[in-house]
Amino acid sequence: MVTERKSGVLMHVSSLNGKYGCGGFGKEARNFVDLLSRAGFRYWQILPISMTDEHNSPYRSPASLCLNPYFLDLESLFDKGYISNGELLAEMQNSPYLCEFDRLKESRLSLLAKAAQRAQRDNEIHGEITAFFDTHPEIEESVRAVAIREANGGLPWQEWQSDECDEDTLFKWKFIEHELYCEWFALKEYANSKGIKIIGDLPIYVAPDSVDVYMSPADFLLDESGYPTEVAGVPPDYFSSDGQLWGNPLYNFKKMRRDGYAFWRKRLSHAFSLFDGVRIDHFRAIEAYWSIPKDSESARCGRWVKGPGKELIRVIREVAGDKSVIAEDLGDITDSVRALLDYSGFPGMRVLQFAFLGDDNSHHLPHNYDKNSVVYTGTHDNNTLLGYVWELDAATRERVFDYFGYHGSDFDEACRVIIKSLLSSPADTVILPIQDILGFGADTRMNTPGRAEGNWAYRVTGEQLASVNKEKFKHLNRIYGRI
Repeated sequence: MVTERKSGVLMHVSSLNGKYGCGGFGKEARNFVDLLSRAGFRYWQILPISMTDEHNSPYRSPASLCLNPYFLDLESLFDKGYISNGELLAEMQNSPYLCEFDRLKESRLSLLAKAAQRAQRDNEIHGEITAFFDTHPEIEESVRAVAIREANGGLPWQEWQSDECDEDTLFKWKFIEHELYCEWFALKEYANSKGIKIIGDLPIYVAPDSVDVYMSPADFLLDESGYPTEVAGVPPDYFSSDGQLWGNPLYNFKKMRRDGYAFWRKRLSHAFSLFDGVRIDHFRAIEAYWSIPKDSESARCGRWVKGPGKELIRVIREVAGDKSVIAEDLGDITDSVRALLDYSGFPGMRVLQFAFLGDDNSHHLPHNYDKNSVVYTGTHDNNTLLGYVWELDAATRERVFDYFGYHGSDFDEACRVIIKSLLSSPADTVILPIQDILGFGADTRMNTPGRAEGNWAYRVTGEQLASVNKEKFKHLNRIYGRI
């Protein structure tokens, strides 16, 4: 659990700087860890690092136990002799400011396939791969399913013609995932050695065509063809007047209860093996979830259904042990959800950008923060702080500025005052998105909920990271007791 006054930075791995079209697990990630350490931060919070869907979303993975191949460090593969200098140069990016998803989809996996072919002639790597998967059978199961998906032309598992794949395809995916996991564990070890803990993110649901559902169909509410009978989403809210129709299959909690929530135990054990703490996305679904008929055009016609509640909370606490858990308790929160959060003991989330939507009783207002909470200027689903201030109507902006005791007209300075106020708040943990550390505007927003295209592409440059005033943040973290 989070019990000390600390602070951290929210930035996904894909947003890291680098040369090859997407952030990854290479030296730039270690440089970022060094920056966090020198600035007095103690947490690096990231989004899910699993494979992404066709819209590049990390929250709808086709295989939640398989890491994103785009994060693999190409320079490491070059050093090992698995790719040539010419191949490395061909992967150089055109722009440092955005993830080049289209280029990555065209070339990256084919390059990794060539690396795997060369590695296949290396007896030593065969032994390393075998040893890794012998100790991680749950990952091997998922990797095999990914290989079978490829053998079936990338079709959803419900349309597969065969449950087999050739050995070369299987080795390719074993090689890729083995390299990724080795790099990740080395990065995490480095971060921990610098006093930085990594907070991961566990989506509450998995994708309907994912290999997760293929491997455990009885754990979901599916028809005889393997498609969901009802799907997940949320009712109309701050982000969308129609609600959000996610389309994920809902869990068969009656079956899960009978086997002691084995599916969840596997997911949680995997997550806690990767991270020092985990944010559980859409925590409120554990108390009650929004169930939408499968053929609905919007989320409006859904209904609330009671979730597993305290039973699953006890499983989470048991598997987590002494690891941190953050409950994403945003959205339509009822007294029952609040009671379940209290029972769990997990810290909930407070988001400054939600603080001025209602009256002075909002728990997102800093004077209402309690110690056991994790405070954000905004999440990956929000505008940046500067973008938020810019887009406020004049009356609300005046109210915000007055609340924080700022009476000027410099929006950049206003944002600095807000950040300082959050760091001085009674909340044990404050997490600042990298865009707000840098003072960037709405054009660097990571995600807009309800919009399928144009998300997840934001990247920072090395020059921008070098401009961070590390001494200033270290001073703020020190005077407010977060070091």
